[in-house]
Amino acid sequence: MPQYLKLQPPFIARDHFLSQIPAPHPAIEMCETVDSLGRILSEDLFAPHPLPQFPRSTVDGYAVRSGETNGASESLPALLRLAGEAPMGKIAVQSVLSGEAILIHTGGMLPPGADAVVMLEQTQLTGSDNLEIYRPVAANENIIQVGEDVHTSDLVIPAGRRIRPVEIGGLMSFGVTCVRVNRAPRVGILSSGDEIVPPYESPQAGQVRDINTATMSAIVREAGGVPVDYPIIPDDPEALYQAVARAHAENDMVLITAGSSASTRDLTSEVVARLGKPGVLVHGVNVRPGKPTILAVCDGKPVIGLPGNPVSALVISGLFARPAIHKLLGCTDPVYQPAITARLTATVSSLAGREDWVPVILQPSEQGYLAEPIFFKSNLIFNLVRANGLLHIEADATGLTAGEMASIEIL
Repeated sequence: MPQYLKLQPPFIARDHFLSQIPAPHPAIEMCETVDSLGRILSEDLFAPHPLPQFPRSTVDGYAVRSGETNGASESLPALLRLAGEAPMGKIAVQSVLSGEAILIHTGGMLPPGADAVVMLEQTQLTGSDNLEIYRPVAANENIIQVGEDVHTSDLVIPAGRRIRPVEIGGLMSFGVTCVRVNRAPRVGILSSGDEIVPPYESPQAGQVRDINTATMSAIVREAGGVPVDYPIIPDDPEALYQAVARAHAENDMVLITAGSSASTRDLTSEVVARLGKPGVLVHGVNVRPGKPTILAVCDGKPVIGLPGNPVSALVISGLFARPAIHKLLGCTDPVYQPAITARLTATVSSLAGREDWVPVILQPSEQGYLAEPIFFKSNLIFNLVRANGLLHIEADATGLTAGEMASIEIL
């Protein structure tokens, strides 16, 4: 019996695969903070000073002594004298004395003597310096105290965190203009098949252009890796082995997209098994599309044999390639896939015991989003071009009916 028919549930297969990838020890390199989006921080970042470094107002208004606003209302306002204005970008030296208020702007330093700020719209200035306050404020209302965001020596960004725009802002708040990040793993990408020609060539009868190399390169780059493309390999055992062995030696991970025949899949499995121990871990996943998937770890490097069909390759790369790249990166953040809930416009059948991934077209409606399933053949790339979501049908379901609400992963 062909080995690829020994199907494993996808998430069990993924956990087994990832568990065999050794704990990463990526090289470290320096990166300008402004260019660090998507990189993985290689060391814990501790706060060199508190944030904020001085007490600040969170609103435009008047700095006051909170006790002097007790009982204030529109019918009986508290009356204070406007004594001045707190300067922006400078130390506030003028104190708020009893019976006084000082004009302050958002982000301005709280003057000495004040313990709260009354919002501008809850006041009215009558004359040049008579301030009416129509609502009482509590101590510390509308202000941020020193260290209220972080204290000195707090762990603010842990090692292993993927840097997002908010992390870049946080780093800049401490004046950290360069950071140490983990080197991105190199991922070798190979396509094989006698019928495959490069995209820039005009295919002859029986030939097709290679789209998987470019697609997989984009997926690798999006996941944080560095794609390394190799020439197309013919369906020859020794040529395939030599190419895969070279890619395995030169990279941290290898992706292979092969033909659709059982003999080609078996050939890929045999070649991968020669690369090192423990070798092939999974040869066949109970998912559609993507059943003939090969998962291996060879001498510490993950190797994935992807189906040649583009829809299958996309689904499998999301299930296995992205998590493997994240592990090689040393990323400790959970891997999230954005999803929304949408109402199906048609019934989608499924085989019990098998997980299905179905491309859908999402459309907004007055009642929320609608998801129109695309009933596809997995070798048609424009099924995915038209789609903007993937419907996941769990293994214990026999399908979903029209009108049912379903979770849709965003493409």
